[in-house]
Amino acid sequence: MRTGVALGSNLGDRMENLRAARKEIVDLADVAPPILSSAIYETDPMGCEPGAGKFLNAVLEFDYDGDPAELLAELRRIEESLGRARNHLRNVSRKIDIDLLYCGNLKIDSEQLQVPHPRMHLRKFVLQPLAKIRPELVLPDQTKTVRELLAQLGESAKVMRLSDNWDSQ
Repeated sequence: MRTGVALGSNLGDRMENLRAARKEIVDLADVAPPILSSAIYETDPMGCEPGAGKFLNAVLEFDYDGDPAELLAELRRIEESLGRARNHLRNVSRKIDIDLLYCGNLKIDSEQLQVPHPRMHLRKFVLQPLAKIRPELVLPDQTKTVRELLAQLGESAKVMRLSDNWDSQ
């Protein structure tokens, strides 16, 4: 099933943090091509501590042939391997943040896992990169395409395209 994840980083070498996370994700056993990678966007922090640095954000989409709960556990393991503590406070600066956005048309609402991500349709820093790789995607529980959801957000937050190429800088 086509699966999307969002990546974000605002501490340390932000670009390298995203590259390392992408590599670990695409190397997972149940992840298969085609792998779609958005451009990288720089965004202002939302809800973070005062003085927090800007985030780099991107979205990946890939085929996934496994249990979404297992994928979430693997994404959390990747976060930890890249320096994110599991007991982190919500909305604070972080080296890496990986959010499971959707898994095909699945709808899961448990204490451990919610797909589609319950706030992704409100987040320009997620919709902007997703719209570049899947503009016509209609997410579960939505009637509008990603492009239409992005358009209705208007200029709610500054999201600036930083780089198309993850492999060089």
